[in-house]
Amino acid sequence: MRKIFYNLTNIIKKSIITFLIILSFQFNIQDLKAITMNDTDGNIIEELRLSVPLRYKEAWIKAEKEIWEPWLYKQEGFMGRQIFYNKEKEEALLLVNWKNKKLWKNIKSEDVNKIQDIFEKNVMESLKIETNPFVFIYEGELLKQK
Repeated sequence: MRKIFYNLTNIIKKSIITFLIILSFQFNIQDLKAITMNDTDGNIIEELRLSVPLRYKEAWIKAEKEIWEPWLYKQEGFMGRQIFYNKEKEEALLLVNWKNKKLWKNIKSEDVNKIQDIFEKNVMESLKIETNPFVFIYEGELLKQK
C-alpha cells in the first residue's frame, strides 16, 4: 500500500511540475513588461476610423478643418494629427498625436460631445441632409514601439 501511495505521490508531483512548466510558457515576457509599463509618460496616438461616403468626402474634410482642428489646437497635450482616406473602402483614418495619455484623457467627454454636435450640425447643414453621414467605426490608441 505504501508503494502505491509513493508512486501516486510521485505521479502527482511530476504532473504539477509539468503543468507549471507548460503554464510558464503561456506568458510572454514582453506582455508582462507592457502590463507594468506606465503608458501615461510617452507620446500616444489616438486612432479613429469612420465611414465617409466618397460623395461626402470633401464636406467631411472641410468640417474637420473648420471645427475639429481649431478645437484640437486649444487642447493641452495636442501635438498634431494626420488624416487618411481609403477610397475603395470609403473609410477615413485619423491619427491624433498626444503628448501623453493623461493629457488626452483629461479632456472632458462633455467637451468632445459638444464639438461633435457642432461638427455634425455643420455637415448636415452644408450637405442639406437630416442625419450625420459619417459612421463611427473604431477608436483605439497606439503606442510607439522602441
